[in-house]
Amino acid sequence: MAKPGTADETEANGTDAPEQPIPTELDLEEEFQRSDIQSVLDQLDRELVGLASVKMRIREIAAMLLVDKARRQMRLETEPPTLHMSFTGNPGTGKTTVALRMADILHRLEYVRQGHLVSVTRDDLVGQYIGHTAPKTREVIKKAMGGVLFIDEAYYLYRPENERDYGQESIEILLQVMENNRDDLVVILAGYANRMETFFKSNPGFRSRVAHHLDFPDYSAEELFKIAGLMVAQQQYILSDSAAVALREYIPKRMRQPHFANARSIRNAIDRAKLRQANRLFAGRGKTKLTKNDLMTLEGADFRQSRIFDEPGASGAAGDHGSTKQ
Repeated sequence: MAKPGTADETEANGTDAPEQPIPTELDLEEEFQRSDIQSVLDQLDRELVGLASVKMRIREIAAMLLVDKARRQMRLETEPPTLHMSFTGNPGTGKTTVALRMADILHRLEYVRQGHLVSVTRDDLVGQYIGHTAPKTREVIKKAMGGVLFIDEAYYLYRPENERDYGQESIEILLQVMENNRDDLVVILAGYANRMETFFKSNPGFRSRVAHHLDFPDYSAEELFKIAGLMVAQQQYILSDSAAVALREYIPKRMRQPHFANARSIRNAIDRAKLRQANRLFAGRGKTKLTKNDLMTLEGADFRQSRIFDEPGASGAAGDHGSTKQ
């Protein structure tokens, strides 16, 4: 992609406009304010609780890009930075949200043309018969050009146990594009840390092209409670005192259950509490009129009906008859 103020841009526009004079000095703060990166970083802080190390790394990448842009304006020697990334961590730790904000930062600093995010899995890239994989992969890449391609559970692209698997064909196309189009496409590979490590060992071409490795740790119980508060507020609900107590008890119990998915599991718990609240209000229809506060308030019983509280030694009402302990 032609960068503003370069000879490449002049050629791309088909004009012979005189080259802009090289500035003798630059105000980095002014460039920072003009890009409005801070608003993206602030949004990241509002959206995601914790993740201090991840947020620091995003700020470092933003600073690097800002300085690189300043170097280009000063006509200093620059090469397109390698911005492909690996996000490792368990489900529900904010990887997709961070990828979205990273796409926004890259666009504001003119490293990608559009700043959109295309999120895919193996099924979007790999075909089921000969001749199907290449067009599928190239179509996804075409959609992602000018932005960020986020490949979740990227290790599923490589299945050495299956001799007829077509994932390797997709991998070869991705590697070529990551090298040749790194000025107009950023690829983020995401998944569990141990599986991603095995994937990189089996595919050293990916490791050599990925410059930034970000690990997303699991949330603590207190962080998950804060996340729940944000989710509830965003949906214009409130927690009663009894609901807050029940939720604080629920979270560590859920963390010990199978298939725990951090913020995703908390969102599911709130959705089920809303379902029980609606059922409770409907059951009381005709007895009294509802106020706005009634419609907004989640009570302790709306959480305590979960089977999580059926564990030995747990107190609270039983009642959630779902197929899994949630």
